[in-house]
Amino acid sequence: QVRLEESGGGLVQTGQSLTLSCAVSGRNIDTYVMGWFRQPPGRQREIVALIKWGGQDTHVVDSVKGRFTISRDDPNNTVYLQMNNLKPEDTAVYYCNIDPTPEKRIEDYDAWGQGTQVTVSA
Repeated sequence: QVRLEESGGGLVQTGQSLTLSCAVSGRNIDTYVMGWFRQPPGRQREIVALIKWGGQDTHVVDSVKGRFTISRDDPNNTVYLQMNNLKPEDTAVYYCNIDPTPEKRIEDYDAWGQGTQVTVSA
């Protein structure tokens, strides 16, 4: 059974940084694309960043380009999201998951963690 545990969120001011962690158990992530998602208040969950196996190929959405960096530590089955220069519009619950694709619905994933809340004050 896959379990995902996100951590590292918090309340910060505009311009500050946070590093989120996602610890995965029940499945080795080393052959999977991993992704970070976020769900702002009252809005749908959206993908923010992807990282392919090996860690060299990463993608982030335009709204966080130059500010967010995704990385992975496969021996420890963990994925990270370094978030710099945070803005109020980054406020959301952040989640990670395995093998994200645009076609998948939320219920198509085997499991979701509880997420970690990021709140950025103006």
